[in-house]
Amino acid sequence: MEKASPSGTHIKVFYRPIEAAIRWSGMSRFERRILKLLDANTLPEHADIPRWSLLRLNVERIRDALINGDLRYGKQGITCDDPSLLDDPDLTVRHVDLKAWMVRFYPDQRPGFLFDAFERHLHPAISVDAVQALIADREALKVQLADRLKAWDALKAEFEALSAAHEAQAAEEQQSVHLGPRSEGTYLNIVGGLLTLLLGKSPSGIPYSSFETLEAVISALTAHYGDHSGMSERTLWSKFAAAKRHLASQST
Repeated sequence: MEKASPSGTHIKVFYRPIEAAIRWSGMSRFERRILKLLDANTLPEHADIPRWSLLRLNVERIRDALINGDLRYGKQGITCDDPSLLDDPDLTVRHVDLKAWMVRFYPDQRPGFLFDAFERHLHPAISVDAVQALIADREALKVQLADRLKAWDALKAEFEALSAAHEAQAAEEQQSVHLGPRSEGTYLNIVGGLLTLLLGKSPSGIPYSSFETLEAVISALTAHYGDHSGMSERTLWSKFAAAKRHLASQST
C-alpha cells in the first residue's frame, strides 16, 4: 500500500528498513537501483549514486534502533517482538512507529514521507501537540476576551448614565448658585408661603387644598413634573425645607 505525496515521496503503511532509509535520505528516485545492489540486507561500501554515504548512515541508524529496542518492528506490517526477525528480509516497521521514533531520537530530521509541510516548518523543539495546545489556549482566551469586552460595555454604559445624572445635578446646583442672596430669599419666601397655603386651613378650619402633608405635595409634583430640571424628589425635599426655614426666620 503506497502512494505518492505532493512532494514526490512515497508513503506506505509499513516499510522494510532499506525502504525507510531510502526515503529518509531523499533517494526514492534511485530506489530500484539501490535494491538491486542490496545483498543479504547489506549495502556495498561504495556505489555510483549520489548521497550514498548518507543512505548507509541512515540504514545503520535504523538497524541500531531495531537492535536496541528503540524502534518497534514486526513482519509484513504486523508488530511483534521477535529478535529472530532482525535478519529476516521481510522485517518491517510501521509508518507511525517510525515517525514517533524519529521525533524522539532525531527531532531535527523531518523527511517528507513522514511529516507534512506544516510539521516540517515547525521548530524541532515544538511538537504538533504543543501547537494544538497553543491553539486551544488561544481559543479559550478569545472567549475570555469576548466576556471581558461585554462586561466593559456594561460598565461603560453604567458610567455614562451616572455621568449624565451627575451633570444634571451639577447643572441644578449651578442654577441655584447663580441666584443672588436677595433673589434666592424672595423665591424661598414665595415657595414657603405657597406651602403654608397648600397645607394650611382658613380661620374657619376649611383646608385650602386637598394636600394634607408635604409628602403628598412632593409626590404630586414628581408625578407631573419629575422629568423637569430641579424637580427630583431629593431636590424638592431640600428646597421645601429651606423655604420653610427661611420663611420662619422672616417671621421672627
